[in-house]
Amino acid sequence: MKATQTQTNFVKWLSAEDMHNDSKEWVLELEFLNDEYLFFEDLMRSYTLQLIDLQDYSKNKKIIEAIGNSRKENDNLKELIREHENKLEILIDGVDQPNEEEAYKNGHKSLLISFKNHLKEHKELKYSLFGIIKEIKKKEKQKRLINVE
Repeated sequence: MKATQTQTNFVKWLSAEDMHNDSKEWVLELEFLNDEYLFFEDLMRSYTLQLIDLQDYSKNKKIIEAIGNSRKENDNLKELIREHENKLEILIDGVDQPNEEEAYKNGHKSLLISFKNHLKEHKELKYSLFGIIKEIKKKEKQKRLINVE
């Protein structure tokens, strides 16, 4: 998947408090995604045999691996945001450091883009996984209907 660059020049006008609130919100969202990853793992464990049994095993395996990679990326992104948040002092220390302040704002901008792209990828993976589970459930239902008759 290719990430697209979006225009986010508004970061230059955000206050330190706004950027701090953004960072806190991003971390909370990423922690929620960690809970979703745990749900996905439980879901995949519940349907392990069916995931292996389907003809699209290689496709399923790729999605499962992508979910694992996405979880690692989620943890890395959360750590980067926390480090970024800890450097907020540059903006609020009262010392005029235009280069450092500009670098911090640019870092915030790049984190915003990374965060948005990560959310987009997560939604796509979730949609793919639920599509596979939906297909499994349909096949199970068909088997039950055939066995009932």
